[in-house]
Amino acid sequence: MHNDLHALRRILKSCPTIAVVGLSAEWHRPSYFAAKYMQSHGFKIVPVNPRYAGQAILGETCYASLSDIPFKVDMVDVFRRSEDVLPIAQQAVHIGARCLWQQLGVTNPEADALARQAGMDSVSNRCVKIEHARLFGGLNWVGVNTGVISARRLV
Repeated sequence: MHNDLHALRRILKSCPTIAVVGLSAEWHRPSYFAAKYMQSHGFKIVPVNPRYAGQAILGETCYASLSDIPFKVDMVDVFRRSEDVLPIAQQAVHIGARCLWQQLGVTNPEADALARQAGMDSVSNRCVKIEHARLFGGLNWVGVNTGVISARRLV
């Protein structure tokens, strides 16, 4: 799995369009918080959730499935149970995504192997928001306690 720092940095720098499978429209859900963070850092978020298909989440049209997205996506970020990931990985390969990212707590070895066999990057059991913040200096963004009380940004 591409869970080393150099690979994670490369993936995050080269995947500006992220389809978030299982993105919730509820602001307090982890998927919404992570997607909003990534959007605020310049990523294009593409919501994928049949429950909200045709509606807007974070100002973006939500699609029922990856195959319904009418443009190319770079990363497929999965907020679903581990046992639900394999068909999502198959769709990710089919649409030509470059990375399959299974969120924190989500690990499907078959989906990982399928993505790798297709030449994709694959990340498991990692949060895209946490990794971006850790690698690109956003750990002080709302919701993470840095333990530092200061109005000045540390350099």
